Amino acid sequence: MNNYSDSNPVVWQPDEATIADSSLSKFMGFAGITATGVAGYDAVNRKSEEDPRWFWQQIINYFDLRFDTPYSTLLDTSEGIPWAKWCVGGTSNIVLNCLDKYRNTDTWSKPALCWEGESGERIEWTYGELDKQVCQLAGGLKSLGLKPGDVIALYMPMIPAASVALLAAAKIGAIIQPLFSGFGAESIVTRLDDSGAKAVITVDGTLRRGKTVSLKPVIDDALGSLPKVEHVIVAEHLGLDVPMALSRDHYWQGLCGSKPEVCETTMVPADSPCMLIHTSGTTGKPKGTIYTHCGFSMKLACDFGLMADYKSSDRLMWMSDFGWLVGPVLVFSSLIVGGTMVMAEGAIDYPDAGRFWRLVEENKVSILGIAPTIIRSFIYAGGAGVENYDLSSLRLSVSTGEPWTMDAWMWMFKHVMNSAKPINNMSGGTEIGGTILSGTVIHPLKPCSFSGSTLGMGAKAVDDEGNPVGPGGEGELVLSQPSPGLTRSLWQDRDRYYKSYWGKFPGLWWQSDRVAIDNDGYWYILGRSDDVLKIAGKRTSPTEIETLALATNHLSEVAAIGVPDKVKGEAVLLVAKLAQGEAGNEATKADISNAVVKGLGTPFKPRDVVFVSDLPKTRSMKIMRRLVRSACLGQPTGDLSALVNPESIDAIREAVAALWPDGIGN
Repeated sequence: MNNYSDSNPVVWQPDEATIADSSLSKFMGFAGITATGVAGYDAVNRKSEEDPRWFWQQIINYFDLRFDTPYSTLLDTSEGIPWAKWCVGGTSNIVLNCLDKYRNTDTWSKPALCWEGESGERIEWTYGELDKQVCQLAGGLKSLGLKPGDVIALYMPMIPAASVALLAAAKIGAIIQPLFSGFGAESIVTRLDDSGAKAVITVDGTLRRGKTVSLKPVIDDALGSLPKVEHVIVAEHLGLDVPMALSRDHYWQGLCGSKPEVCETTMVPADSPCMLIHTSGTTGKPKGTIYTHCGFSMKLACDFGLMADYKSSDRLMWMSDFGWLVGPVLVFSSLIVGGTMVMAEGAIDYPDAGRFWRLVEENKVSILGIAPTIIRSFIYAGGAGVENYDLSSLRLSVSTGEPWTMDAWMWMFKHVMNSAKPINNMSGGTEIGGTILSGTVIHPLKPCSFSGSTLGMGAKAVDDEGNPVGPGGEGELVLSQPSPGLTRSLWQDRDRYYKSYWGKFPGLWWQSDRVAIDNDGYWYILGRSDDVLKIAGKRTSPTEIETLALATNHLSEVAAIGVPDKVKGEAVLLVAKLAQGEAGNEATKADISNAVVKGLGTPFKPRDVVFVSDLPKTRSMKIMRRLVRSACLGQPTGDLSALVNPESIDAIREAVAALWPDGIGN
């Protein structure tokens, strides 16, 4: 069974109690929607498209999002939808809605953060204890002369100090610039040179699979060519002896230890930048996406407080890195809804194979963030002992990163969710500040599917001419209205922003994803638009081909790409990692090829199967098919800084050269 098919069954139905207790149902009542359940959701969705100002005002009111100075205009599109402005005339700060508003309430004494280090060290902070840390660091940053509008970069692993740094930089009105903790100096230079960062907050080192990895020396290497960086603040996580430049570098404790435990939050124009994250492009330098204080708060409240049903009683665990959107989202969304974030340093399967499941059990995680590739890795590992852990605290999972395969989704549903709790599929992107498509806990659930558009987004599917596509069709994913979460242009590059997102379909945001809608109205992501194959004149999702190849059980991972073909125009090439114990011989290739032909027909017979040791992945474990294709065809790969394993590119080139010394097809 493919991941997208009208024959996909409904495998989960919410009961009346789940619907009644959902945040969505309570929000609908608050907003005056008389219909309930799916009908009520549809009514809210329609109204959010007809009157986005009404919808986002309801979000602000329902989640008690606060402003120091009230705004005069909620949404201003006088310069056009691509240049929408929010909460015009108002002042605020995202920290006002993450920490300050809870002072003198019961939330102040509840856990805000639970963390486990790779060494086994554990930390738990209440909201009050987290605020104390944030205030002291904010005071330290101010003492260095850092001010609103300055960019402060964060080069830190998943440790509690990283959440403090995020919040403290925002608290003083500075712009946070998270950096992936696996970046080398060259990638850091590119991003800091673009942002003009005034300061960097880093750490002496971290543990990765039992090995000590020093981070401060990487920053020193990068800053040799970046004289504009005036200050480096170093957290002492492992107690390593690291070089310190006397005029530039400051130990965290020495800078902050004597600062007051209460520090006033700096109020700034509500729609001014609070965070800058660079996302890799196919060509050119990384793109700087911009999030604002009011916009990011509103979007996270909607996406997590409503769509993901994240409540103040929940504990959310999502293992990632602070250099990608998921890391900051874990912190800010948890605090905005008054919940508890669960963080962990290091890998999901070290120091023990079942660490991931143990973290869920011991921290009583109720909402689990997951990427499909992570689940495939667990399948490859035989489940990592999932059956030995008590996962009963889970009430739902949220997934993102890439399309599911049917086998992985069903494994997750059966072994982790006990075939009784929903997997809330979400899709968005760094430029979105959250999600475009989502499931909910009030909709019936089909495997691998989305219920439809996230509220307030106006998601549509259109054909190549921009005409709407309805149930039973497929097309390009677009947005028909502005959202407060959307990046405010690209950092210092307005032209690239407009051309990248608004230039393909006038008046519509183009997400570069292909989607399908089945006849029951369920949505499916088919893949990136530049990943979709056109074989013998027919567009085909690479995931559909990959699902068939994986079903042979010969492979643990596979990327289906299109390569030039003199007859078909484009032919399928599979680049794959063998499953444990499998042989990469001609018989295995034939078995995989036959499975694809049986499922899709002779035109889709793979030209070949190339076996490699690994496939290029982002930190969120998304397989980068465009890079696989570029490596196979000997084309420029563009920016590789988002990869956790850039060495996989050269390995693919070598494997292809061994089969086709003169290039594929020659």
